[in-house]
Amino acid sequence: MFKNIREDIACILERDPAARSKLEVMTCYPGLHAIMAHRLAHRLWNAQFYWLGRFVSHLSRILTGIEIHPGAKIGRRVFIDHGFGVVIGETAEIGDDCTIYQGVTLGGTRLYKGAKRHPTLGKGVVVGAGAQVLGGFLVGDGARIGSNAVVVKPVPAHATAVGNPARVIEKETEAQSTPATPAILNIAYAVDPGAADPLNKVLNELITHVARQDARISNLCQSLEAMGSKIQDASPPLDTQKLSKLVDE
Repeated sequence: MFKNIREDIACILERDPAARSKLEVMTCYPGLHAIMAHRLAHRLWNAQFYWLGRFVSHLSRILTGIEIHPGAKIGRRVFIDHGFGVVIGETAEIGDDCTIYQGVTLGGTRLYKGAKRHPTLGKGVVVGAGAQVLGGFLVGDGARIGSNAVVVKPVPAHATAVGNPARVIEKETEAQSTPATPAILNIAYAVDPGAADPLNKVLNELITHVARQDARISNLCQSLEAMGSKIQDASPPLDTQKLSKLVDE
């Protein structure tokens, strides 16, 4: 138990630049308190003291603002940052070294009992503030869920998902995106300014394609005019630079 607490404190000091000391983390971080309370509630739940497990979970919710069902499975070195409004459902599973920010829901989309209703997070997953991960599917190791994303289907390992509904915007190699990589740990709220939205990529491809078509049509018109044909109602060329700038802003 004490080994787990020491690991939890160490991971918070590593991932949160605002943390200044072990004493501050131990006394002032509700995410740590919620994890500690959950370990007790989870043991009671597994021992079939269901009401007592729920009661411990309820007390933890009142004190921390974080609701974790005692049936949920949480790995080692999981950091719930800020944490207020986090909801983790009964059949949810969270792997080692995950980071979860405030307002996150790991929820279910099925209303009947005895099924895997809530998501499973692999190792080293980062879930940004306000994200909703809904359903009994897998979010792969090292994946990142952007803030306010709504994820309703599996996310590949070492990928980033953003938007509503969430779209995978990149997929990294395992070497680039292991939990121990400082560059990944320093991406707060799973936000990477350098990542490109796939919708923007598609729009830029379409703009480029239309620009090429315009150029071909213009050459055809010039050839026809050189042969003596008169071309009427010629449309102005597409301003590709302006459109690309609007898409990328």
